[in-house]
Amino acid sequence: MTLTAPATMPAAVNRLTADDDLFLKLHSLYGNALVNQLAWRFDEPLPHDLLARFHAQLAQGFLARRVQPTRVPFARPYWLPATESLPLGWDTEPVADDEVLDWYFAQSQVDFDPETGRVWRLSTAPTAAGGTLVSLVSSHVVSDGGAVLYAVGDALARLDESPDFATGSGSLVGALPRNPLGANIIDAGRQLRAVAKGIRAAIATRGVTEPDRNPRPALPELPLPSRWSPSDLVVQLDLTEWNTAAAKHSGTTNGLLIALGAGLLGRSGRVGDTADIRVDIPHSMRTPDDPRANATTGLPIAVPYRTGTPIDLPTIRAAVKSAATAYRDPATTPALQHLQPLQMILPRFVLRHFARTAKAPECLCTNLGETATGVAAFATRHASAVLMRPVVCTNDTTMFRQVEVGVNLSFSTDGHTITLAVTAADPDHFPTRTALRELLTAELDSWNLTPSFW
Repeated sequence: MTLTAPATMPAAVNRLTADDDLFLKLHSLYGNALVNQLAWRFDEPLPHDLLARFHAQLAQGFLARRVQPTRVPFARPYWLPATESLPLGWDTEPVADDEVLDWYFAQSQVDFDPETGRVWRLSTAPTAAGGTLVSLVSSHVVSDGGAVLYAVGDALARLDESPDFATGSGSLVGALPRNPLGANIIDAGRQLRAVAKGIRAAIATRGVTEPDRNPRPALPELPLPSRWSPSDLVVQLDLTEWNTAAAKHSGTTNGLLIALGAGLLGRSGRVGDTADIRVDIPHSMRTPDDPRANATTGLPIAVPYRTGTPIDLPTIRAAVKSAATAYRDPATTPALQHLQPLQMILPRFVLRHFARTAKAPECLCTNLGETATGVAAFATRHASAVLMRPVVCTNDTTMFRQVEVGVNLSFSTDGHTITLAVTAADPDHFPTRTALRELLTAELDSWNLTPSFW
């Protein structure tokens, strides 16, 4: 599907951030190893025209962006409106209730191209019960969770209007510089100054440390196929019950989520008794009308795990508060964070070397809050459930072992019901969805939480 560029373009040039650049380079190395997914379940059929209008708005909105490379050394690429988009996927075969998770996962099997703007896909299917499934998957190069929610909220609000880059969220995507060569030379100079400043800051904070991650045990190594799909589950829980459990243990909603992730990792045997589990907590830095594709930072904390003992929620609360305070001050921010400008100018062959030894988070816990309320309504149709999660795609089994992926939890609520997405990408400790479900059920039961699995 080819798009027509608007007659009036926004004035601002929107350069890639360090996070955008990192995801772009990872895309070049690994393809679509990780995508974001926003998904809906409706109890009724949705008209094709409604979904077509939604697709048309997205195709002229905040996600409809492409990477424009630069030829000037050290100058950052920038965003321009997309020239293409993937067509609306319309499955006609009804999806059975026990196949819903498989259908959602299958939507991650798509080839994205950041240089044309084919970086998101909207797809839908009827359910055997007479409802509708809708999925929006997008490349992490062009969107973090906040970017997806912003793009979708704007598209849903404009369903009855003519799609237009200039008047909707697409106006923030970015524009061609009036003098591209001159602008890129200036940006290259700024980047070199940012590199120098970052190196000085990294030297000054070389003594600041982050929590260590636990090495992945070499054994057991199960006899698995060469390609493997991570185990995933979606579970719904009562928000009041969740908050009651958190309060009973002198904790918070967010603290219980972190404890659940750490407990699940420990229960699987991935870490041993007395381990300090490193948990990474994404934190949105997005502001109103923020043009950035990725505007998220991460707070790492250490969570003590003791076999058979509930994880201490007050300890988590104190650790999160301490990390948030430390990361607000450059003097107490770890050195690696200051080196992001340097990361952006490193040649690809250097990144390939680092990629061979890079490790994934052992536990990642994302609290999206009440995200479902703003994106649940398609005109007069209201979704019975909204899911937002990162999808770790099918890949080589040896790759998952090498990068030591752990567990990923994504929490969202509509103010009454929690939708919790869990992905476990360690092939030997979470080999199947059934194995993950047994471990998750036991962990939820230890907190007196009653799950309803999709």
